[in-house]
Amino acid sequence: MARHETHPGSAAAAGPAEFRAAVESMRRATLRPEVFCEEMPAPQRIAPWSSALSGDVTVDDEDLGTGRLILLHDPAGNDAWDGTFRCVAYARADIDPELGADPMLAAVGWSWLVEALEAHGAGFHAASGTVTRVTTESFGQMADESGTAQVEIRASWTPDVDDAGALDMTAHVEAWGELMCTAVGLPPVPEGVTAIPSRRGQRGT
Repeated sequence: MARHETHPGSAAAAGPAEFRAAVESMRRATLRPEVFCEEMPAPQRIAPWSSALSGDVTVDDEDLGTGRLILLHDPAGNDAWDGTFRCVAYARADIDPELGADPMLAAVGWSWLVEALEAHGAGFHAASGTVTRVTTESFGQMADESGTAQVEIRASWTPDVDDAGALDMTAHVEAWGELMCTAVGLPPVPEGVTAIPSRRGQRGT
């Protein structure tokens, strides 16, 4: 079970039955122990119904990456989505400056998302997004400071629903968690090994 905090006014208790079921399935996701996940207020103007998660990747008490995953639902459908649900994801990670200078980084970053979705069996279509790299170099009196680099992945996709129109978001949440971990450079979990949620306390404790 992924670790979640529920905020007042959570969308899980509102909305059509298919949306409530999809939100509930988000809570069944299993994430790596390095990922702290919690519910967060979702944007209200993009779709009639929405729910959101935030995540942080922490290793040895050092925050290496962060991200968000938003589930949107419009029972009337949306031509741009090609469906009634839409996932919107964001991941940002600190990376080695040499990797930040790699011209292939953007394409590789996008492949991290696609491969994570496919590896977890998260059916999807109509995917789109951007990959941005941010590098910083210091000059003058700050010239002795080493450069830094980050990669930011922003993506959206339409999750596949079953014949009854139901959506299981478990695999999509797990793929988003894997995306964040891959971006920060964590090695993949060996095949056959199940990630066990960390017992790290609530944020700020």
